[in-house]
Amino acid sequence: MKVPRLSGDAEKYKVKASNKLHEIWKRDSLAIEIYTREVARQKIDYIHANPVSGIWKLARDDLHYHYSSARFYESGTDDLDSLNIYSLYSMANKGC
Repeated sequence: MKVPRLSGDAEKYKVKASNKLHEIWKRDSLAIEIYTREVARQKIDYIHANPVSGIWKLARDDLHYHYSSARFYESGTDDLDSLNIYSLYSMANKGC
């Protein structure tokens, strides 16, 4: 495997971590506080709509997009076998 050479700016991306030498993404660059159930529901709706709207159109709707958790919120079925979001599921079902 060929390892790419880093430019002179690589020093500013060095981190002290056991699993990596450099980090180029800011960890909290887009972090927002989820302070109400309404805001949580808004963010979930956005996440579900994003892959099926705009330029992406990866499926006809959020329920038919394979990697969407929207089916979980509709039916409680975890097709992805990776969801651990009971509190968000119950939040969604309360109409928030």
